[in-house]
Amino acid sequence: MTESARDLARKLLADKSSGSTAATAPPVRPVTRSRQRRGPGRQFADHPDVAAAVQKRAMIASLYEQTQLVNPLFLPRTGPNDTVIHVTEPRLAGTDLVNFSAYNYLGLANHPRVVDGAKKALDQYGASASASRIVAGEIPLYEELERRLAGIYGVGDAMVTTSGYLTNAGVIGFLLGDGDVAVCDSLIHGSVISGVQWSGARRINFRHNDPESLRSVLRTSRSGFDRALVVLEGHYSMDGTVGRIEELAAIAREYDCAVMVDEAHSFGVFGAKGHGIREHYGLPGDAVDIWMATLSKALGSTGGFVAADADLIGAMKSSAPGVAMLTGAPAPAAIGAALAALDVLEREPERLTRLWANAALFHGALSERGVNLGVSHGTPIVPVIVPGEIRAGYVSSTLLENGVYSGLISSPAVPAGQERLRFFITSEHTEEQLTRTVDLLTETIARAEQIPDSTVDR
Repeated sequence: MTESARDLARKLLADKSSGSTAATAPPVRPVTRSRQRRGPGRQFADHPDVAAAVQKRAMIASLYEQTQLVNPLFLPRTGPNDTVIHVTEPRLAGTDLVNFSAYNYLGLANHPRVVDGAKKALDQYGASASASRIVAGEIPLYEELERRLAGIYGVGDAMVTTSGYLTNAGVIGFLLGDGDVAVCDSLIHGSVISGVQWSGARRINFRHNDPESLRSVLRTSRSGFDRALVVLEGHYSMDGTVGRIEELAAIAREYDCAVMVDEAHSFGVFGAKGHGIREHYGLPGDAVDIWMATLSKALGSTGGFVAADADLIGAMKSSAPGVAMLTGAPAPAAIGAALAALDVLEREPERLTRLWANAALFHGALSERGVNLGVSHGTPIVPVIVPGEIRAGYVSSTLLENGVYSGLISSPAVPAGQERLRFFITSEHTEEQLTRTVDLLTETIARAEQIPDSTVDR
């Protein structure tokens, strides 16, 4: 029996033991502390996050009402999330927008083969798996996709899940506990932070993409914890930077740490075949312990997956709450779509070529114009930094009125003063769409810089 299998057996025995004594446990005493009540129906009205969100939504609505600009948030659209979308907002009715807000890097979300793969799975297996795979019988599509993903990563097995966010949160919540530590890149995704909070482990950050910072953190803190997991990303979604996986993983190994890599935005994008950051660096499958990615970005489907040692995946499939155990399996149509997307990725390598050519064109043209692109590396994620919520909102709305849609990112998603428009470049954008957007963006930012903005001008 492997060590991971022994750990699982101990956990299951411990669960049985605790369950057998539950009937004799002393009753829970009611809390007798007296507190002032908020009144009927007001349990969360003064919750700080709720109150802040309500205030911010009101401020945004007032701003767009006063300026008569179009609010780019929750913009209603029809049709697929393609490079051109049709919106139904009254002031933009009938307008087709060049779209830079989709993760549809390779144009696979509406590719005929991918749509057909989803339809065939839908027709054969229905709209839902309707239960956890462990108790409801296995659909062969799941095993087929997991076998292919494990082969791509050169590891023992893989597990598909319903959500990329819950994949990170659930896996970390299952593997770590009190007395353990997650050592995270400072720009790590919020799903990882949620997972560490769920686990009860300690989280320590190191400077973004900085091997010496990681070494320093591990040198001073590693001995204070039992298990340690270093968590990295292959392609950082807010900043368009490429994770230094090979160097950082090697340092983690020096200090007896496991390594997990989030490939949500790098799988299907990096590597000669689109097989992700492992292929990009030419790493063996066991260079890290856990490879995580999503089906909802380059593969044009929905859900997430992890690939790792077969024993570890087997344990998670049977015992990880919120990831596999006690949760419904991904919809069969999502699995059918992902399998078809892998086929297209193999048969049409020119999509990757176009993707990176478009990224180079767009990033290079903006750099030549002196536009602030932060610390981005010239990847298909291009952040355009426009400090100030008012100025960033003006740029986003002005682009909308001129037929260009790009995601507006403000605090708390990014630090105040680092507001940005985030452009996702795809293989399907045309040169004319890219160059026209560069011209429009440059002109609009220049005007925005003349607008007073109380959120930064203090």
